[in-house]
Amino acid sequence: MKHGPGFLRVVDDAKRRIREVTIADVKAMLDQGERFHLVDVREDSEWANGHLPTAQHLCKGIIERDIEETIPDHDAPIVLYCGGGFRSALAADTVQKMGYTNVASMDGGWRGWTEAGLPVVKPAR
Repeated sequence: MKHGPGFLRVVDDAKRRIREVTIADVKAMLDQGERFHLVDVREDSEWANGHLPTAQHLCKGIIERDIEETIPDHDAPIVLYCGGGFRSALAADTVQKMGYTNVASMDGGWRGWTEAGLPVVKPAR
């Protein structure tokens, strides 16, 4: 997907303040049974087409409104992901501004995860 220059500037700015993890990092965390919140910030239609195992859904449009109820512990480890790692970077920046201290964005997102052939949860058809 081609992104506009203004959007990319905002994402680059957010990425200076957040921590990013790789797809391999997240896969290892899942394989090792680490306790963390894996949050899909994609839109409802994207979530409905499939998501990462154990993921929770808080789309970027509502994460600020709902995260404190969904994840009340501001020190809980959280990994956010989206389609490619841009929206999740923006969401990670915002969630940190809300006082969350252990937030990361998964670089590569859903697209990178699926291109690597890693397991996903698909809806029953």
